[in-house]
Amino acid sequence: MLKRVDRVQIVIGDRAEAKSAAATIFGAELVREDEVKSLGAKRAVFQLGASRIEFLEADGAGPVADFAARWGGGGLYAAGFSVAELEEAAALFNRNGIKFAREGRQLFLDSTATCGMPTVISTFEELPRVGAVNWIYEVTNVVADWHATAERYTRIFGLNPSKYVPIEHREFGYTGALTMFDAPARLDRIEISQPTTEAAMGRFHRRHGDSLYMFYVETDSVETIAERLRGRQGRFTPRREGLHDGLWIHPTAFCGVLVGVSRTNVAWRWSGDPERGR
Repeated sequence: MLKRVDRVQIVIGDRAEAKSAAATIFGAELVREDEVKSLGAKRAVFQLGASRIEFLEADGAGPVADFAARWGGGGLYAAGFSVAELEEAAALFNRNGIKFAREGRQLFLDSTATCGMPTVISTFEELPRVGAVNWIYEVTNVVADWHATAERYTRIFGLNPSKYVPIEHREFGYTGALTMFDAPARLDRIEISQPTTEAAMGRFHRRHGDSLYMFYVETDSVETIAERLRGRQGRFTPRREGLHDGLWIHPTAFCGVLVGVSRTNVAWRWSGDPERGR
């Protein structure tokens, strides 16, 4: 059922800084500002490549205010996925006993419906690319039991488990699966990661429990993103293979969120098609 990772939602404490970071690092452009009553939030929607970032600020009591209070003001709040038919998604959620709120052309699932991953479902739109990235292609859901999480997402999101790609990283300390939505055409997926050591992901999970950990974007020029980060004195770490292939943006450089940046197609190296990732 899921077609794309089409957006992320980020809780912010400083609207001006969030807007500046999105525009100067990624070339994102403001689409609209509105509110989401079910989240108790004011929202600023930016287009990022062919995807979107929704910045959320608490507007009274609600899930966003609770998140901000618990985690010190902000961070990566929710993952967003697009579907061909919103009513089909709503029917599938109802059959699986998944509660959701509906506002406009979006469905909102809280973290109790998933495994610590608040989710927004939108109708698929083919958007022109804006800025320095192509799109968001991955959200990372760190969990205690990746097998159980994969089984749940197969059922509630109508995914095809035959497309899943197993993953394991000894250095970073995790195992799990990539729930490839539309392989071999696209890289879009949820990375379900179960920590196996006390490396960074393991420490994060010990503190936050099952939750969203980070997201990834794809770009034709990693060096462009790096240069923009240097201009803001933003911290980042190149991939071991070199800056040409990708980097990680430190949370201090972008709204308290860890962001992975990959060169176009390079993620196929660990996503079932190594030759394509050259």
